[in-house]
Amino acid sequence: MKITVPHYYSRFQCVAGECPDTCCAGWQIMIDDASLKKYRKRRDPFGSRLKNSIDWENSAFRQYDGRCAFLDENNLCDIYSEAGPSMLCRTCRAYPRHIEEFEGVREISLSLSCPEAAKLILDCEEPVRFLSKETEKEETYPYFDFFLYTKLMDCRDFIISTLQNRELDWNLRTGIVLGLAHDLQRRIVNDRLYETDSLLERYGRKGAVGKLASRLLAYQIDGESRFDGMKELFGFFDELEVLNAGWPDYIGRIRKVLYGAGESAYETQRQEFYEFLEVSEKRRETWERWSEQLMVYFVFTWFCGAEYDERPYEKMKLAVVSTLLIRETAQALWKEQGGVLNKNVFFEAARRYSREVEHSDLNLERLETLFREEKVCGLDRLLSLVMG
Repeated sequence: MKITVPHYYSRFQCVAGECPDTCCAGWQIMIDDASLKKYRKRRDPFGSRLKNSIDWENSAFRQYDGRCAFLDENNLCDIYSEAGPSMLCRTCRAYPRHIEEFEGVREISLSLSCPEAAKLILDCEEPVRFLSKETEKEETYPYFDFFLYTKLMDCRDFIISTLQNRELDWNLRTGIVLGLAHDLQRRIVNDRLYETDSLLERYGRKGAVGKLASRLLAYQIDGESRFDGMKELFGFFDELEVLNAGWPDYIGRIRKVLYGAGESAYETQRQEFYEFLEVSEKRRETWERWSEQLMVYFVFTWFCGAEYDERPYEKMKLAVVSTLLIRETAQALWKEQGGVLNKNVFFEAARRYSREVEHSDLNLERLETLFREEKVCGLDRLLSLVMG
């Protein structure tokens, strides 16, 4: 089996009680069957606490005031401290590692929802590299479509390479890969996946970038259209399951700062924000780099999962819309803080978004449905928001 990780993966270290947040509060922690069996067998006093602190019907730890029953006042885990790391369930052992498995391949990323992982992902100045090693372990999947998977991998390699082309602005890079994913989806729907190689050849041939960039510039829109479109995308949050009790107030505050005073105020604020970025070449480069790292993160994590549902276009929309919404949130936070945007503020905006969206299958599925059904997520409309 081939195991692939981003190059910064091995640098991750949990800071435990020093973490500004905790992964043991604000969401349900599911317990795997092997750990449940181990917890049932425990016969000492701590075993009694385990049995009384588990929701056995739902295979999850009980919570008190939104906190895991084993999270102490110092934000440390009582299971770890009293029973040892071997007693942690699979969820707690793995987080913030996110694992995607395919036949012969295991891809492990770090979740943006963890503060320390977010720093590694977004503070990385160089383009992300992906490192692989082979192990003797092999697993087979009876219904795995290897041909589709290899074409998705080929496209993802091209997409990440394009996203890391720093000679182009972020919006041009993003527009190109969104168009590619759209064209790939059409070939899947029409049973023409065999045309993927010629599609990549067309996007990658000499002079293609210049022609695509010229076409994309035609999608630049006026302030009113952007205001309406981004406000509608923000409205998607109203359709999602709430994981953290503080999320509705937080996102409601952000929405008010962005859209509460109407289109004219929004456009003025947006222009002021980009003037703030343009004052310093380093500041603008940093903004572009953060946006690049977000896109690469979402694409690496989710794109090849289309092997299971044949919907790579929705996976690309997840990357694009997520990055647009995080960038928009950062603009609101800049306004709130009197025209200042430091990296910790941006990292926190990205982290809170990831925690609320990426850790709910219901939310991911609902977003993909919205991406398919809502006009604001049509190719032309999304390209206009990217380029606007």
